[in-house]
Amino acid sequence: MTLKNYLLVMSVLSAFCWGIFLFVGSLVDPTSTNWLGFVLFYLSLFLSLSGIGALIGFIIRFVINKKELAFNLVKISFRQSFLFSLFIIFLLILKSQQLFNWLNLLLLVIIFTILELFLSSYKNHR
Repeated sequence: MTLKNYLLVMSVLSAFCWGIFLFVGSLVDPTSTNWLGFVLFYLSLFLSLSGIGALIGFIIRFVINKKELAFNLVKISFRQSFLFSLFIIFLLILKSQQLFNWLNLLLLVIIFTILELFLSSYKNHR
Protein backbone atom coordinates (compact mmCIF):
# COMPACT_ATOMS: atom_id res chain seq x y z
CA MET A 1 0.00 0.00 0.00
CA THR A 2 1.40 3.35 -0.94
CA LEU A 3 1.53 6.29 1.42
CA LYS A 4 -1.11 8.13 -0.59
CA ASN A 5 -3.48 5.16 -0.37
CA TYR A 6 -2.84 4.83 3.37
CA LEU A 7 -3.66 8.48 3.98
CA LEU A 8 -6.79 8.26 1.83
CA VAL A 9 -8.06 5.07 3.47
CA MET A 10 -7.32 6.32 6.99
CA SER A 11 -9.03 9.64 6.28
CA VAL A 12 -12.16 7.98 4.92
CA LEU A 13 -12.31 5.42 7.73
CA SER A 14 -11.71 8.08 10.38
CA ALA A 15 -14.53 10.21 8.96
CA PHE A 16 -16.76 7.11 8.91
CA CYS A 17 -15.88 6.32 12.54
CA TRP A 18 -16.63 9.91 13.58
CA GLY A 19 -19.99 9.60 11.84
CA ILE A 20 -20.71 6.39 13.72
CA PHE A 21 -19.65 8.05 16.98
CA LEU A 22 -21.98 10.98 16.39
CA PHE A 23 -24.81 8.59 15.49
CA VAL A 24 -24.26 6.42 18.58
CA GLY A 25 -23.81 9.51 20.76
CA SER A 26 -27.14 10.90 19.63
CA LEU A 27 -28.88 7.54 20.07
CA VAL A 28 -27.52 6.41 23.46
CA ASP A 29 -29.16 7.78 26.58
CA PRO A 30 -26.66 7.23 29.42
CA THR A 31 -29.37 7.11 32.07
CA SER A 32 -31.38 4.31 30.48
CA THR A 33 -29.01 2.30 28.28
CA ASN A 34 -27.58 -1.12 28.99
CA TRP A 35 -23.98 -2.28 28.72
CA LEU A 36 -24.19 -2.59 24.93
CA GLY A 37 -24.88 1.14 24.55
CA PHE A 38 -21.82 1.99 26.61
CA VAL A 39 -19.64 -0.49 24.71
CA LEU A 40 -20.75 0.97 21.36
CA PHE A 41 -20.19 4.51 22.60
CA TYR A 42 -16.69 3.88 23.95
CA LEU A 43 -15.68 1.65 21.03
CA SER A 44 -16.76 4.18 18.42
CA LEU A 45 -14.97 6.95 20.32
CA PHE A 46 -11.85 4.81 20.60
CA LEU A 47 -11.78 4.05 16.88
CA SER A 48 -12.43 7.70 15.99
CA LEU A 49 -9.67 8.99 18.25
CA SER A 50 -7.24 6.33 17.06
CA GLY A 51 -7.81 7.14 13.41
CA ILE A 52 -7.54 10.90 13.68
CA GLY A 53 -4.61 10.61 16.10
CA ALA A 54 -2.72 8.35 13.72
CA LEU A 55 -3.26 10.76 10.85
CA ILE A 56 -2.28 13.87 12.78
CA GLY A 57 0.68 12.12 14.41
CA PHE A 58 1.94 10.87 11.07
CA ILE A 59 1.61 14.26 9.38
CA ILE A 60 3.48 16.01 12.21
CA ARG A 61 6.22 13.38 12.18
CA PHE A 62 6.45 13.46 8.38
CA VAL A 63 6.92 17.23 8.34
CA ILE A 64 9.47 17.25 11.19
CA ASN A 65 11.33 13.99 10.42
CA LYS A 66 11.81 14.04 6.65
CA LYS A 67 14.76 11.62 6.66
CA GLU A 68 12.88 8.80 8.43
CA LEU A 69 11.07 6.14 6.42
CA ALA A 70 7.33 6.73 6.11
CA PHE A 71 6.62 3.14 7.14
CA ASN A 72 8.35 3.65 10.50
CA LEU A 73 6.52 6.93 11.04
CA VAL A 74 3.18 5.22 10.36
CA LYS A 75 3.94 2.47 12.90
CA ILE A 76 4.99 4.92 15.59
CA SER A 77 2.05 7.27 15.08
CA PHE A 78 -0.47 4.41 15.02
CA ARG A 79 0.96 2.85 18.20
CA GLN A 80 0.95 6.13 20.05
CA SER A 81 -2.54 7.09 18.89
CA PHE A 82 -3.80 3.67 19.98
CA LEU A 83 -2.30 4.14 23.46
CA PHE A 84 -3.49 7.73 23.75
CA SER A 85 -7.03 6.74 22.73
CA LEU A 86 -7.02 3.92 25.25
CA PHE A 87 -5.82 6.40 27.89
CA ILE A 88 -8.70 8.78 27.09
CA ILE A 89 -11.25 5.94 27.19
CA PHE A 90 -9.96 4.77 30.58
CA LEU A 91 -10.22 8.32 31.90
CA LEU A 92 -13.80 8.64 30.66
CA ILE A 93 -14.76 5.29 32.19
CA LEU A 94 -13.24 6.33 35.51
CA LYS A 95 -15.10 9.64 35.32
CA SER A 96 -18.40 7.91 34.57
CA GLN A 97 -17.95 5.69 37.61
CA GLN A 98 -16.99 8.66 39.84
CA LEU A 99 -13.52 7.16 40.35
CA PHE A 100 -11.53 9.89 38.65
CA ASN A 101 -9.06 11.69 40.91
CA TRP A 102 -5.49 12.93 40.65
CA LEU A 103 -4.00 9.74 42.01
CA ASN A 104 -5.75 7.61 39.38
CA LEU A 105 -4.68 10.07 36.70
CA LEU A 106 -1.08 9.89 37.87
CA LEU A 107 -1.17 6.09 37.97
CA LEU A 108 -2.61 5.90 34.46
CA VAL A 109 0.02 8.30 33.13
CA ILE A 110 2.77 6.20 34.73
CA ILE A 111 1.28 2.94 33.39
CA PHE A 112 0.90 4.23 29.84
CA THR A 113 4.35 5.84 29.90
CA ILE A 114 5.93 2.55 30.98
CA LEU A 115 3.92 0.70 28.32
CA GLU A 116 5.06 3.11 25.60
CA LEU A 117 8.68 2.88 26.73
CA PHE A 118 8.44 -0.92 26.76
CA LEU A 119 6.90 -1.07 23.30
CA SER A 120 9.39 1.36 21.80
CA SER A 121 12.39 -0.42 23.37
CA TYR A 122 11.01 -3.84 22.38
CA LYS A 123 10.99 -2.70 18.77
CA ASN A 124 14.66 -1.71 19.01
CA HIS A 125 15.72 -5.05 20.49
CA ARG A 126 13.86 -7.09 17.90
